[in-house]
Amino acid sequence: MKRHLHLLMIDPQNDFCDLPAAYLADGQHAPALPVAGAHADMQRVAQLIKDGMQGLTGISMTLDSHHRIDIAHPTFWQEASGKMPAPFTQISAADVRAGVFAPRQDEHFARALAYLDALERAGRYQLMIWPVHCEIGSWGHNVHADVRVAYNQWEDLSLRSVHKISKGDNPWTEHYSAVMAEVPDAHDVGTQLNRELIDTLEQADQVYITGEAGSHCVKATTEDIVANIRPDHVSRLVLLTDCMSPVSGFDAQYQDFVRDMAARGVQIAKAADVLPDLLANGRR
Repeated sequence: MKRHLHLLMIDPQNDFCDLPAAYLADGQHAPALPVAGAHADMQRVAQLIKDGMQGLTGISMTLDSHHRIDIAHPTFWQEASGKMPAPFTQISAADVRAGVFAPRQDEHFARALAYLDALERAGRYQLMIWPVHCEIGSWGHNVHADVRVAYNQWEDLSLRSVHKISKGDNPWTEHYSAVMAEVPDAHDVGTQLNRELIDTLEQADQVYITGEAGSHCVKATTEDIVANIRPDHVSRLVLLTDCMSPVSGFDAQYQDFVRDMAARGVQIAKAADVLPDLLANGRR
């Protein structure tokens, strides 16, 4: 009987990939938030799917999915001068109270400040303003072409569909993790604990975790999986570190994350390390 070997791909989308010119042939598109090394990461993910597809029994894929007006985009905020803040600006609750930044719509002030207070109490992140990215319906929201070709082949062979998990379409909260938003919205179940995903992963004998970026969405998702999955299943999680990369400037946070997950019992490996298991499973 086959073992249940599951691939979890976190946000393998164009906007996060440092795509070469050949992938931008029409000249009309460019990644909004490219992560150095992500294109090569996605090619390794695609090759792992192609080489090991007969042994893969399930694939889940998260999709970062945003509106243009979002609390983590420049379009939501303004400086005291009236200009939008530059991407990669951090905004604190203290900044807003001091008038350094404010929502562009006055009626959003109280809710935005309450969000910042809740986010800072949680202690994982301070609000970062990112370039508008993974806008729903855009080219940047689409999956890396090589990854899509590979998982389509797996779908045709296995007669199963890739389980697609959308996150981030609530503009009032950041949603790095596919398990839950940074500040869950009591009125939006999509921001709350994704028990269906946890249940799916608990059925697997191994879960191979890949995606972008290692310092943010992979990190937050994996941390939340570890916090919510059965303790005896943590050792079934495998971080494929050559299939993810950190956002520039966040290398230390990424390395701390990998060390912390290893200390908690998560396996650390590379794609070539797990391919023999997939091949063996495909022969069962």
